[in-house]
Amino acid sequence: MSDATPAAPAPETPDYDALTRDIAEVPAVEVIVTVAVNLMSAAAVKLGLTEEGDAHKDLDEARKLIHALAGLLDGSATEISSFHAAPLRDGLKSLQLAFREASFVPDEPGQGPGEKYTGAVYG
Repeated sequence: MSDATPAAPAPETPDYDALTRDIAEVPAVEVIVTVAVNLMSAAAVKLGLTEEGDAHKDLDEARKLIHALAGLLDGSATEISSFHAAPLRDGLKSLQLAFREASFVPDEPGQGPGEKYTGAVYG
């Protein structure tokens, strides 16, 4: 009688050629917008703006994400149309204001996350 367990089936290896073709077909604007939305979502979670609230709140992490989002939007401003940029800028401003509100000691105007790129943000 053998105590050996049957070997698990080998996982399928990803088809990297197919993945590369899929990425190649995605327009750059779509990649930029997708990354921006992911940064916005992650920042909202770190600000405690989800149903779980404070369970994942981490203002240091939120600051980094908001700053990265602002840099991405600033750097891609000439590459994406106003159609895409306007709602992303609105979302960024909302996150910046939420950060200011969540902070125990709010940053001076112009010193908050991403304000290096956007300028001072006021309600």
